Amino acid sequence: MQARQWPLQPRPRDLMKQTRHWFYTAVSLTAAFFSLLYLAGALWIPAKAELAQWLIERNWQEALEGNASTRPWPWADTRAVGVLSVPNLGIRQIILEGNSGRNLAFGPVMNNGGTGDDLVISGHRDTHFRFLKDLGTGDQLTIQTKDGTRYYQVVTTEVVNSRKSELVIEPGTKRISLVTCYPFDAPMAGGPLRYVVTALPAGG
Repeated sequence: MQARQWPLQPRPRDLMKQTRHWFYTAVSLTAAFFSLLYLAGALWIPAKAELAQWLIERNWQEALEGNASTRPWPWADTRAVGVLSVPNLGIRQIILEGNSGRNLAFGPVMNNGGTGDDLVISGHRDTHFRFLKDLGTGDQLTIQTKDGTRYYQVVTTEVVNSRKSELVIEPGTKRISLVTCYPFDAPMAGGPLRYVVTALPAGG
């Protein structure tokens, strides 16, 4: 009669090796998982921005065709109301309606939807309106709305403190003010300073 053999129990040293193996495997898999999440997020942000610009461009074309009430996407609280162009800098940007942080992420915004003579357009200093620092007196720019194209010439550039003064809309004044935060290379967003480019009708 053969003696019964019991299963061999792993030695403590083998248990430690197995534990370390599973620990390192778990760490590696976790690191790989979060790396993939980070990569997916990094790819999604520019992809989302590109898709948004395509939808905004399509919305602008619809506005030109007379469908001014349509939105770039169903849940959007903004719409394309015009195009800002600066020929000598190669700038062409679609202007959106509604001065909110959410809308500013997609492009420059206009409070009054492009109606009236005294227009104020705002944009982020580190994205769409970074080019303002390159504008100088005499530079030409145009604003196209569904009602036509207006031609302007830059007359002043200045830095103002928004806590001490504010832009006042004057319905009888024909001008355009481009506004962004200042300074352009500030490490943190916010602050009271604003960079304002004022332009008057060309030839006016």
